[in-house]
Amino acid sequence: MSGDYDAIVIGAGNAGLTAAATLQQAGARTLLVERHNVPGGCATSFRRGRYEFEVALHQLSGIGAQGQAFSLRGLFEGLGVADELDFVQEHDLYRAVVPGRYDVTLPAEWGAATDALEQAFPGNRARVERFFDLVRNVAFWHVAAMRGTPAEQVDPVLFRQALRPVEDVLDEHFTDTDLKSVLSLYWTYVGQPPSRMAFQDLATVLFAYFEFKPWHVRGGSQAMSTAILGAFLRAGGEVRFHTAVEAVLTRGGRVVGVRLDDGEEAGAADVVSNASLPVTYGMLEGTDLPGAVRTDLASRRLGVSGFVLHMGLDATPAELGFTTSTSFVNVDTDHERTYASTRSLEPARGICVSSYDVAPIGFAPAGATHVSLMTLQYADVWDGVPADAYARVKYDYAQTLLDLVEHITPGIRDAIEEVDVATPLTMARYLGHPGGAIYGYDQDVTDTWQFRDTERRSHVPGLHLVGSWSSMGGFQPTLEAGARVARRLLRARAA
Repeated sequence: MSGDYDAIVIGAGNAGLTAAATLQQAGARTLLVERHNVPGGCATSFRRGRYEFEVALHQLSGIGAQGQAFSLRGLFEGLGVADELDFVQEHDLYRAVVPGRYDVTLPAEWGAATDALEQAFPGNRARVERFFDLVRNVAFWHVAAMRGTPAEQVDPVLFRQALRPVEDVLDEHFTDTDLKSVLSLYWTYVGQPPSRMAFQDLATVLFAYFEFKPWHVRGGSQAMSTAILGAFLRAGGEVRFHTAVEAVLTRGGRVVGVRLDDGEEAGAADVVSNASLPVTYGMLEGTDLPGAVRTDLASRRLGVSGFVLHMGLDATPAELGFTTSTSFVNVDTDHERTYASTRSLEPARGICVSSYDVAPIGFAPAGATHVSLMTLQYADVWDGVPADAYARVKYDYAQTLLDLVEHITPGIRDAIEEVDVATPLTMARYLGHPGGAIYGYDQDVTDTWQFRDTERRSHVPGLHLVGSWSSMGGFQPTLEAGARVARRLLRARAA
């Protein structure tokens, strides 16, 4: 084999980048292989006319204040890139709108959010305070348990509440349907409706945004990806763009390297894959797929993808009526019905609206704004659309997202200067993920860390799995996962 390495990392997405940088900075000679021409995966951007469009980042959790413990700042400082990144804070979690029912903005602070909910839904202050207390307790002990705190030292509240459906916990605390709807809106960040979403997941997401605040990155998520790649290269790492891994090679049941798409083979005792699990295991060559892996893959379901409408608008956020960076607009409070619609082409029932210039990240020219509208959707919806009808169908469907956003920005169509539309098929083609899944597998209770140990054990010695397909999806979890798996690999090598 040519160019032997200590480790080879497949894919320069969030987890692949932090894994590669962590390994190389620790002295492990590392090759990073990426089939695209830029790093980032979902953490990237692209240009249309006068605008730069952020591909996927809606709100970055975990940044926190300078010096705040257990924040992503510590990860970026450890990688040596913190000074290269300029974070832009959002002061509200989100604006929640159901036309004719409610229009509520939740500040990113526990007390202020309680005040806002009490004003919108009078008589619920004590209930909200009890609910937020439970959120904080469950989130704290959930993180502690994931970090290895022995079970006997974990507060019993975690065992009682963590895996219960969000819907059940909300029903215990509230009778107001609208209030429950507002509090559960982050279900779209996991891709599971309140009836299937584990309460520990909602609690952890709420805690992350309340305690560490929501943020954007000036220059977009591409600035973050580029900075981490730069740290990797400065440490002596080697990257190959426009290159795909064709096979993960094994000998005697153990990983020995990879074969690239040009036929070159590169040796390494450890391969870290940021590709999806089906793709990763499908690349194994020279060994049979372990039975435990077959059983695990067969018991999982491909997760949800997304439909995104990117727009460059020739008007300011204030002129358009955007008051928050993030808004959720739904036709009603029936989140179960909205989730069911993700398997059809019926008009969008719920959208996440990101206005990146309420707190500008530098992607729109003066006097203009960059906005994305996203709704969850499974890829198989598009499988039956004929190729010659694809463009028409996707632009027709995009109109239904515009219909919804016009409830908060009347006349937005008149301001459209640039537009780009991504369907689940776009996600599948660009990311290389089966089904275009943006969070990996369906992240219901059966896919939680309590029942899956994919990240810790691939069942193939020398193969290490990182990213949304082996642990929780989203930006913060995948950034942390890459560094965590790399440190675990380094400890094992040193033992």
